[in-house]
Amino acid sequence: MAKKQFKAESKRLMDLMINSIYTHKEIFLREIISNASDAIDKLAYLSLTDDTVKAKRGDLRITVTPDKEARTLTVSDNGVGMTEEELEKNLGTIARSGSLQFKQDMGQDEKSAADIIGQFGVGFYSAFMVADEVTVITRRHGEDVAHCWKSSGADGYTITECEKDEPGTDVIMRLKPDTEDERYGEYLETGRLQNLIKKYSDYIRHPIRMEVEDYREKERPEDAGEDYKPEWETVVEEKTINSMVPLWQRPRSKVEQEEYDGFYREKFGDWQAPLSTITTSSEGTVTFKALLFIPSATPYDFYTREYEKGLQLYSSGVLIMDKCADLLPDCFRFVKGVVDSPDFSLNISREMLQHDRQLKIIAGALEKKIKNELVKLMKDDREKYEKFWSAFGRQLKYSVTEGYGVKKDLLQDLLLFTTSKEGKLASLAEYVERMGEGQEFIYYVCADTSEQAARLPQVERIADKGWEILYLTEEVDEFVMQALSEVSGKKLKPVSDPDALPETDEEKAEQEKQAQEAKPVLDFVKETLGDRVKEARVSKILKTAPVCMTADGPMSLEMEKYFSKLEGSSPMGAMKAERVLELNPSSAAYGALKGALEGEDKARAAKYVEVLYHQALLIAGLPIEDPAAYTELVCSLMN
Repeated sequence: MAKKQFKAESKRLMDLMINSIYTHKEIFLREIISNASDAIDKLAYLSLTDDTVKAKRGDLRITVTPDKEARTLTVSDNGVGMTEEELEKNLGTIARSGSLQFKQDMGQDEKSAADIIGQFGVGFYSAFMVADEVTVITRRHGEDVAHCWKSSGADGYTITECEKDEPGTDVIMRLKPDTEDERYGEYLETGRLQNLIKKYSDYIRHPIRMEVEDYREKERPEDAGEDYKPEWETVVEEKTINSMVPLWQRPRSKVEQEEYDGFYREKFGDWQAPLSTITTSSEGTVTFKALLFIPSATPYDFYTREYEKGLQLYSSGVLIMDKCADLLPDCFRFVKGVVDSPDFSLNISREMLQHDRQLKIIAGALEKKIKNELVKLMKDDREKYEKFWSAFGRQLKYSVTEGYGVKKDLLQDLLLFTTSKEGKLASLAEYVERMGEGQEFIYYVCADTSEQAARLPQVERIADKGWEILYLTEEVDEFVMQALSEVSGKKLKPVSDPDALPETDEEKAEQEKQAQEAKPVLDFVKETLGDRVKEARVSKILKTAPVCMTADGPMSLEMEKYFSKLEGSSPMGAMKAERVLELNPSSAAYGALKGALEGEDKARAAKYVEVLYHQALLIAGLPIEDPAAYTELVCSLMN
């Protein structure tokens, strides 16, 4: 049986090209200008390979001309132009790309000589999103005859001979009438056109020229007196709208920091200069250039759902996406910048990427580069890094805890914590480097402030050793510790852990003896408090303080406090730590409690238990259920 060919309904296919490919109508100008740029590049390339083709790069240009009276927008180029046959093939055949064919006809070694943008052969038809009639007047370089291609869309097209003084192509779009929903006339306003050119085609490497209105001071008359006031006039001048050469394409040594700062402010709407500027590039399997910035301050919406991460994505100098989220990991979502690569696999509208290997390779390279630059900043300019940490440290901490610590190896070198050593910030590597003799663990304690942390009773025995302690003052900090588990082979240990300090056999025996002797007191404490505590025990972590509250199991008291804030919005809000009341048998308070029990004054002993319990809550930063009752209790003991 003979194989049959698929058939396409031409009008329907054309309708899809016009109405279903592109998300935003404004994209049409990017596509038409890109086609014009390709035509110029083809001519420039041919002038290098064919002696009969003469083209001076300084003369090559793209011109945008709005005409409000005729309601037309014209994009002209003095590129290679098209013959009647090429018009038929390129504009009369949907999805046939003359640019792609041009690249395919080039040798492998020649492809870098011409930076051809087009590849799908559908960009031209985007003009019909805003125009009800498109006319193309073109004359091939080296030919005497020009041709006119005209179409109103899906109904077909005509090709006729016409006159054109110079080689090149004019695309004339007659814009649709305005409606209640669409104002097509905006594409005839020079301000709007300038913005679109700057947005999408700023780095097309050929000048894009347009007549724009400007204001200038009139020349002062020779006979003007001292009371002369300057007069201004409106003039219409043809100006180059685009920048042409992207900042990231220039060697860093040739760019002043002021230029980077200005670019950052203009592109990303920040009134402050960036804290740090990062440039990187790669050639080989995947070719790309990137220009990245770390902001000086946290954006106002950074920790809201409205904040969108992502880098501006360019392909051969043409803006494809304003915020490509896939190029940035969440941990570095604060980074702004641009990435330019000819190797991205784009979808047919060139408005988004296909998720491919090239994208992952670039994203991985950027992640490593950002991390390395931050490490370098911490080493070379500590003051600036601490400013960065103040703005975005919390983001890095949250990122450590996400995905069961999948990013902990990447981020642990970037973390800073206030420590007991002069109350200054230190990295984990710095902490490990100055660990004391005999110190096995990295110690930490949680509190609302560093000052509170320093006064906690469970800190005393570690501090007396002269060993440094991390002061964790943010809710996320303890989750970070659990995610990290260890750093450089040193386990992270809370100061409240009974095993935080090594014990000799003699010390263990003494602890067991104290626990046995205290059993009647401990049993009474547990009986008095009931389910409010899991256990009462003789403390191994207290040195002079009478009491403290700790927790058994995976959930700490700090975690309980964090989850309690979620109560009502999350089932996690009901989670409670298994509280343990730890007593110091060497303290006067314990002696008073023991004395009351031995004197068979259980009522007074119960009051002592309540006082100690509430003191432990206060020290731990936990709420007291009935402050008034507690006050009355304390006062009753003063009688």
